[in-house]
Amino acid sequence: MEQRIGSSSQPLEGAGFDPAFIPGLTSPASGREVDAKAKTDEPEDTAPGAAPEQDATPEQEAEQEPGAEAAPEEDAAPDGPVFEASDRRARIVADHSGVRLRLDDQECEFRWDEIGAVETETARFGKRWTVTVHTPDSRWYPLEIEAPSRSRFAEWDTALDAVLDEYFEDDAGESAEVTEAAESTEDDAGK
Repeated sequence: MEQRIGSSSQPLEGAGFDPAFIPGLTSPASGREVDAKAKTDEPEDTAPGAAPEQDATPEQEAEQEPGAEAAPEEDAAPDGPVFEASDRRARIVADHSGVRLRLDDQECEFRWDEIGAVETETARFGKRWTVTVHTPDSRWYPLEIEAPSRSRFAEWDTALDAVLDEYFEDDAGESAEVTEAAESTEDDAGK
């Protein structure tokens, strides 16, 4: 009989070994390789047989400078509430575009339509405030932030609630309101 030398176990896969396993946490590795190749394969402006450029006026040069052709900036932020909380390692930002969580060098971003619920929790002792983002596919992403003092917990809860009230659409709450309105209309019609 032959015996194999080495381990017979298969390599482990999952979030513990590959951060890209969690959707939204990092971009796929294959996408990063494609982006790197696309940047190196860009054609150069000077091709053989190309016509020489004409002298341009200073205004035209300013328009043609790479800095002047700034990439389109992020969507103009509407005048709505924004929530930010951070400590030395973690940061949470909730605004019109969604919720962004950051821990050390790892980030994930959730649009409002990707969020099932947002939960906050305070530690019984200490100064840790936990925000957990739940997705509709039964995944959750907790983030702990160390507050300067326990009095900040109430401030943060109030500010986060204002953002959630403004941007987060709770389908279950809306359907309950619609059901109650329909029942009251039926009661009025039956009288």
